[in-house]
Amino acid sequence: MTDTNTLADTPNSTAADAIETTPSVWQAKKAEYKKIMLNGLWQNNQAMVALLGLCPLLAVSNNAVNGLGLGLATLAVLLVSNTLVSLIRSHVSDEIRIPVYIAIIATAVTMIDLLMNAYFHTLHGILGIFIPLIVTNCAILGRAEAYASKNSVDKAIVDGFFMGLGFLVVLVLLGALREIIGSGTLFDQAYLMFGETASNWTITFSDDYQGVLLAILPPGAFIGLGLLIAAKNYIDQKKAAKLQNDLGIKIAIK
Repeated sequence: MTDTNTLADTPNSTAADAIETTPSVWQAKKAEYKKIMLNGLWQNNQAMVALLGLCPLLAVSNNAVNGLGLGLATLAVLLVSNTLVSLIRSHVSDEIRIPVYIAIIATAVTMIDLLMNAYFHTLHGILGIFIPLIVTNCAILGRAEAYASKNSVDKAIVDGFFMGLGFLVVLVLLGALREIIGSGTLFDQAYLMFGETASNWTITFSDDYQGVLLAILPPGAFIGLGLLIAAKNYIDQKKAAKLQNDLGIKIAIK
């Protein structure tokens, strides 16, 4: 039990400690969340760096709406599986952890599959087998094993969300790139996700454009993803060169 006399003797120091520690704890947590966010969106992007889950990514990204649908489904599964794995991590032995993680992921995928079939039936039919195949996405099991099983629930949720968001952004970018080059449109069939109000959202860049068939065929997916990876690597190299140059200037000044 806390000694009330002790508290009475040191009220100022206790208050001062609280004032000093609370901001530092929050700042440390904020820095950790920022690191997780950048890791998911850019530095360890599962599609452009880890190169995981490429099968559905390459197969369904022939337009932006398909990419958005599969990306949201993958994000939701990552979020649910990371959260549940982190919650039960101290109650599952090492010998059975992988089967348990797979059961959790399969349950989440089944829920998402049924929900999409109920509310986005036509889009669900277009995405087809690639929704159930999210179970086999190495990125999801990888995050469960490598991160969620070793970290607290709040960090696992942030990791799942931004890893899923990074995957979604690549899917939409690749889908948009292939759709623009292949068909000359953007957000065609947006009503499949957003209802009849989105029936006029299709952007047509030129009525006379005939399109490049290669872009919407499977080889176009490989070429498009290669271009995105090349663009990321170019940006990373430019940033690294700028940082090295800035450090050199600072050292020279000192």
